[in-house]
Amino acid sequence: MTQSPSINRRIVLNARPRGAPTAADFRLDTVPVPKPEAGQVLLRTLYLSLDPYMRGRMSDGPSYAEPVALGEVMVGGTVSRVEASKHGDYKVGQLVLGYAGWPDYALSDGTGLSPIAYEERHPSRALGVLGMPGFTAYMGLLDIGRPVAGETVVVAAASGPVGSVVGQIAKLKGCQVVGIAGGEDKCRYVINELGFDFCVDHRANDLPRHLAAACAQGIDVYFENVGGAVFDAVMPLLNNKARVPVCGLVSAYNATALPSGPDRLGQLVGTLLRKRIKMQGFIVFDDYGSRWSEFAGAMGEWVQQERIKVREDIIFGLENASEAFIGLLEGRNFGKLVIQLAHE
Repeated sequence: MTQSPSINRRIVLNARPRGAPTAADFRLDTVPVPKPEAGQVLLRTLYLSLDPYMRGRMSDGPSYAEPVALGEVMVGGTVSRVEASKHGDYKVGQLVLGYAGWPDYALSDGTGLSPIAYEERHPSRALGVLGMPGFTAYMGLLDIGRPVAGETVVVAAASGPVGSVVGQIAKLKGCQVVGIAGGEDKCRYVINELGFDFCVDHRANDLPRHLAAACAQGIDVYFENVGGAVFDAVMPLLNNKARVPVCGLVSAYNATALPSGPDRLGQLVGTLLRKRIKMQGFIVFDDYGSRWSEFAGAMGEWVQQERIKVREDIIFGLENASEAFIGLLEGRNFGKLVIQLAHE
C-alpha cells in the first residue's frame, strides 16, 4: 500500500506479548492526517528502523524506558520529510532524523529532530551505521572495550547493524576479530566482505569447540549483544582483564522464565573476580549522548572512505513492519533492518 495525503496509517500495540510476539500483538488502524499548529511540523515517514530493543517496550516490566501503552503507536527511529511546517527551524521538503515511530505521519515540535543533508545519497543509513546502532558499536567498543592492536575481539550477531560495525572498527584498530553469526551465508559475508579473521556459526554443532579453535589466544574483548548459549561458550575463553561491553541480550527478550539448567551466576561472578574482568552495561544515548558529534565525525569519514562497509535489509510497506519485526527477533534479517514506507 502507498501513503495517502489524507489517511494516516498507524501500527499500534494491540496486546502485550507472552513470549515471542505474534501478529495479533499489533494492529494497523487509520486516522486522519493531523495538521500542525504553531511551533509544529508535520512529518511524513520515509524509513522506519526496526531494532531488538522494541521488544522490551512492548512489555510493562521494569526497564530503562517507559513501555508503549496498549493502543498507542509503536516507537522507533525514523527518517521523515517535512510535509508542512509552522516551525521556524524547519522547511517543507526537509529530511529529518527523528523518533516518529510506526505511523505514516506524525507531528513534532522539533524536539529530538536532526536535519539530514540533502546531498546524503542514502538517508536510511541515518538509522543504522550513522545512527543509533553505529553509535552503540562505536562507544561500547572504544570506551568500554578499549581494544589494543593484537588483541582478540569477539562479537556475536556479527552480520547485524551493531556487530558488523564493532568488528570492522576492531579491525581498524589492528585486532584479530572473530564473529559469531547464524548460518553459513552470514559467516561468509562477515569474513569475505567485512574482513573479519574468523566467523563461527552458532547454529552448527559444538559452538564452544569451534569458538575455542578460532580464539587460540583467548578473548580480550567480547561485545555482548546476545547472551544465552553464546555467552556460555565465550565465558571460559575470557582472558585476564578482558572487557565485556553489554548492549543487549536478544536471546532472552522473549523469555517468560529463567533458563533451564544449572545456575551459572556463581561461575560468572567467580570468573569476573578471578580474571579481573570488566563487564559493563550501557544505554548509548543516556551514557554517551554528549559524544554524538565525535562519533558522527569519525563514522561519517570511515563510511565515506568505505573503510566501514554497510548492508541494509530494506522491506517496503508499513503493513509489513510487524512481520519483519517478528523475523528480526528470530534472526531472519541480514543487515540493518529498515522499513521503507514511501519513495523519497
